[in-house]
Amino acid sequence: MKKAAIFDMDGTLVANSPVHIRAFEIFCARYGVTDWREKLANGFGMGNDDIMRLIMPAEVIREKGLAALAEEKESIYREIYAPEIVPMPGLTDLLQRLRDAGIRCAVGSSGYKPNVDFVLEKCRIEPYFDARISGDMVSRCKPDPEIYLTAAAALGVSPADCVIFEDAWAGFEAARRAGAGRIVALTTTLPREELEREPQADRIIDSFADIDDIGALLA
Repeated sequence: MKKAAIFDMDGTLVANSPVHIRAFEIFCARYGVTDWREKLANGFGMGNDDIMRLIMPAEVIREKGLAALAEEKESIYREIYAPEIVPMPGLTDLLQRLRDAGIRCAVGSSGYKPNVDFVLEKCRIEPYFDARISGDMVSRCKPDPEIYLTAAAALGVSPADCVIFEDAWAGFEAARRAGAGRIVALTTTLPREELEREPQADRIIDSFADIDDIGALLA
């Protein structure tokens, strides 16, 4: 039976939540939006359109359009992140071990394609992924399961044969609704105490360096 691994991107391949917050701070200041932080806390893991609807005034959305607003914010993000981006600790080693074991990998992210391409290129991990599914490739982003169902199909496996790596509530729900065989939670966005208090995953790790047994991970 074929096994596969699907990785969320933001907060999973890279610990970039603080950078997104810095980008939102710059972006929202341009439009005089001051109450974005509390609203954004409910948006981690969601697609850009849903996040913009959460934090931006309706009149700004009508004037600028969701796509233009998202691209403006993400351009800020890529500009400030490019000089400092690094993959999560242990990620590249894990990806190499998965490849050596014949395990196909995909990215399943609510982020849109330019951001996915940016992260994979800058972290030099493009060759490890057989498929990359971004939020602009599906009709519904997380917590809907479409992204993970699409990623599993692109790898030619059932979701039940996939281990999914996630960090946010929307992603855990999407993975569970997709029928993931195993869900691994990283403590990059939510503290371990919260993840343990409201169990959403089969395993909690602080970094990919915590994974020492590929066989047990995929069992």
